[in-house]
Amino acid sequence: MATPFGSESWAYSAGLLHDLGKFSPDFQNYIRLKSGFDPEAHLEGVGDKVDHSTAGGLLAVDQIGVSGRILAYLITGHHTGLLDWISPTPGNLSARLGKRELLEQVRKGNVPDAFLSVAPPTQAPRVKSPEDAHIWIRMLFSCLVDADFLDTEAFMDPDKAISRGSLAADLTDLKARLDRYMSELSAGAPDSEVNCVRREVLAACRQGATLPPGLFSLTVPTGGSKTLSSMSFALEHALAHGKRRIVVVIPYTSIIEQTAEVLSAVFGPGMVLEHHSNLDPVRETMEGRLASENWDAPIVVTTNVQFFESLFAAKTSACRKLHNLVDSVVIFDEAQMLPSPFLKPILDSLQTLVRHYGVSAVLCTATQPALQGRIGSQQAAFQGLDGVRELMPDPSALAARLRRVTMRLHHPDLKPVEWAVLAEELTKQDQVLAIVNTRKDCRDLYSHMPPGTVHLSALMCAQHRSEVIADLKARLKGGQPLRVISTQLVEAGVDLDFPMVYRALAGLDSMAQAAGRCNREGRLNEKGRLGEVVLFVPPKPPPAGLLRKGEDAAREMLRVWPDLSTQLDPTAFRRYFELFYTRVNSFDEKNIAGLLVSGVLSGQYQFRSAADAFRLIDDTGQATVVVWFGSHRDKVHRLLDEVRLAGPSRARLRALQRFTVTVPEPMFQKLQRSGDVQEVAGLWVQSVDGLYDDTLGLCADTARFRPDLYTL
Repeated sequence: MATPFGSESWAYSAGLLHDLGKFSPDFQNYIRLKSGFDPEAHLEGVGDKVDHSTAGGLLAVDQIGVSGRILAYLITGHHTGLLDWISPTPGNLSARLGKRELLEQVRKGNVPDAFLSVAPPTQAPRVKSPEDAHIWIRMLFSCLVDADFLDTEAFMDPDKAISRGSLAADLTDLKARLDRYMSELSAGAPDSEVNCVRREVLAACRQGATLPPGLFSLTVPTGGSKTLSSMSFALEHALAHGKRRIVVVIPYTSIIEQTAEVLSAVFGPGMVLEHHSNLDPVRETMEGRLASENWDAPIVVTTNVQFFESLFAAKTSACRKLHNLVDSVVIFDEAQMLPSPFLKPILDSLQTLVRHYGVSAVLCTATQPALQGRIGSQQAAFQGLDGVRELMPDPSALAARLRRVTMRLHHPDLKPVEWAVLAEELTKQDQVLAIVNTRKDCRDLYSHMPPGTVHLSALMCAQHRSEVIADLKARLKGGQPLRVISTQLVEAGVDLDFPMVYRALAGLDSMAQAAGRCNREGRLNEKGRLGEVVLFVPPKPPPAGLLRKGEDAAREMLRVWPDLSTQLDPTAFRRYFELFYTRVNSFDEKNIAGLLVSGVLSGQYQFRSAADAFRLIDDTGQATVVVWFGSHRDKVHRLLDEVRLAGPSRARLRALQRFTVTVPEPMFQKLQRSGDVQEVAGLWVQSVDGLYDDTLGLCADTARFRPDLYTL
């Protein structure tokens, strides 16, 4: 597994020594007793478990010296995860390496000489800069734990082992399927300007696939067929340069489901692995579950959270897949969504994957962020990506050709508008989408709208949102009257096509993504019209933080670049992100570099602390509630009954995940005190009727409405 990145001698040593502690008499007694092989075995003074992973780390340090400490991280963590060098608790590597008696115990066993005289690895570490080191160690760790899992599985559960690999497919065959699909799609499409541009985008991606591996950007306006064109690039690039798989990384689970459906229609069932938290178990297969453990599939669709948190993880389950990123093509869809508080460690890790692990990465978006060169200002500044190549010959000309909307300010002086006034305007439109910044704003504006208006926010469970979005698409396609009030969850990839969109003032990228829901297919252009996007200022500003900083940068853009008709030009987005990044206080908010980079020379890494700190979605101060939603209510009750009787299995939890809503901790505490939720086997569950409304989501039933719950 480590051969593709030139570290097989390191992996060999780790594999040889990882279970050295099992030679100790204590472990031999333990395994004989627990397995029933020798009922007379005894464990006096040993306890119920025996440490079998420390001895190999001790021997590696003894035999190899400082370099052996790298192996010690891998070996001591191969069951419990990578350790910190030091920590307030005893479970750290420095303490483990102080347990010399464990190695002495092993020496009392019948240990072959090959285990006790380990030669130093013959290859140099894959480290050119301090930022590279922790990724290299995790790659080795990934090889060790995945091999350990697979080898054990092959012995203990051969049927399961045989089930693996059924997702495998030849990339040449997948490319042929995509080419055939694109040809059929083009043949049946009207000869519109939008479709003409889409063909040109596809041609440019195919032509760029022959370029040497590395970093790429694909800057294409919304509706320009980025998903299929970038996949065409990825497959042709993989075949041209010997890459092994395609990984598509997407910010939101709602977009993942849509993207996976598109790709499954192209490649057929079973060829695309979805790996994210909201996967519908009805669509999950045994093969998919197995492949998601280590991403051994030709095409993987996953989230920013899964991808980047795995690169900074300590747990074996999260790190196990990493070695399968080697020699892959990774498409980052909606690249502007990379979170600025973690932007430095994210870009450092991406640069490392490209330089040392054969990864080609594509930053794919209509609103390309400024990720090259120097990013930010003053003490927060850092060096971004190097050598990014744009696949489109002229993104600005492309944006001008695909212009489908006009943008205007609701008030030229950016004065706030009251919800009632805005609602009156929206009511006059047959089909209109209004996007606001917060869930509270969504509820407040919706409360002024007439019956039949659709509400969309994260107070609705995933199943609810999916069903509503599917219904919206059908109603839009049928030309039915439709008014929707939504948070930004419909932006960045959800294929809605309204003739008119209102957007609360926000960052320029968010407003441009909202514009992508307007006249998406260019049908109004065929009638000599454009879609209309109206930017308005809500009654109250967004909460302090990145939302506020984005709005402030957009206001400055409007001052220096007032012509809204050109605000969707790629050069405007680059300028916007440069302004926005100057307002960011830190691009390494949790000091990941301090935990993983500063101790490189001494080999003192804080792997576990960094993993705990690297959370793209901060769920501290939040709680999750299982809700009773609509026609699925009986299903939820049945699953909860099973949880009560048999416990929370993986399958049951995955099924229930489609019916959960995350709320702030203060709101959750009020729900607890009022008895509206109860605990079921560690899950918090809706316990009263009226708590979940089939239109508005959690806590929206007017009969039970209590304003104190909605002041957050």
